[in-house]
Amino acid sequence: MNEVSFLKKNADDWRRIESMLDARREFNPDELSELYIRLTDDLAWAKTFYSRSKTTEYLNMLAARLHQYLYSNKKERRGRLKAFWLNEWPSLMYRHRRNMLYSLAVFSAFTAIGLLSSANDRTFVRAVLGDSYVDMTLENIKHHDPMAVYKRMNQVDMFLGISFNNIRVAFAAFACGLLLSFGTVYILLTNGVLLGAFHYFCYEHGVLWEALRSIWIHGTLEISSIIVAGGAGLVMGNSILFPGTYTRRASFARGARDGMKIVVGLVPMFLCAGFLEGFVTRHNNMPLPVNIVIIGASLCGVVIYFILFPRSVALSQSATRTESRTMEEAYG
Repeated sequence: MNEVSFLKKNADDWRRIESMLDARREFNPDELSELYIRLTDDLAWAKTFYSRSKTTEYLNMLAARLHQYLYSNKKERRGRLKAFWLNEWPSLMYRHRRNMLYSLAVFSAFTAIGLLSSANDRTFVRAVLGDSYVDMTLENIKHHDPMAVYKRMNQVDMFLGISFNNIRVAFAAFACGLLLSFGTVYILLTNGVLLGAFHYFCYEHGVLWEALRSIWIHGTLEISSIIVAGGAGLVMGNSILFPGTYTRRASFARGARDGMKIVVGLVPMFLCAGFLEGFVTRHNNMPLPVNIVIIGASLCGVVIYFILFPRSVALSQSATRTESRTMEEAYG
């Protein structure tokens, strides 16, 4: 097909696209998709057979305008929250997965230290948990209800109080990353040692099984989220320590923004953990299969929300970028 025939065949469609862009009118999504595909096909044809012509220059300009309309001027108010949860947050989790692993390793190490220290020093548990808490729990053990502490408050008050406290701890773990990550490590240290000491205390007094059945109903979500919050703190702290190819200021701004978004994404998990602690954990006489189902479901939720879902989104985005680069190379 010669250039004149090519122009006669497609000029009306090009003028239509140009007039729509000039008028800044809303495109129907299906119509927009069809026009974009047709225009890029025409551009590819023109580059192949009329590479130095004015037609090719015009189509290249028109395709660039339509591309800008699609990607640079798109509205984000509608569905912004949905985009955050379904795309932005999981991609950040995957990008910073190494910091999450560091946080898990640090927390696990300090939990082990708490266990070993409690086993080798009889005063360590009281130093960590406090005399009042230890004495109260010993009294509960005597009355054959070691986890009675979860029944002391009204359910709604406990849910709200625990949720607020957990969110506060998460933001503290993140904010302490400002201290070159050492502050975040300290938060992980205190929580890890406390968890280890508590478990050894329950083991020492023969109520470990009852404790595991009770506290991990909410602890599966709560502890996992604190570890991720610690990872968010490391994201910010390490952005200061290791700026890479960025200036230290630009690296810090990037790390602080990413870390804050990660912590915000933990709020639903903390609310779920607070609900379980306030309304479910207190029922420590529930049948064992019910405990297993709740803890198992929480563990599955953690694996999906923190690991599998971010990985799936990241791989999907990577495939999309690869396809986009291939199209750009094909169309110049």
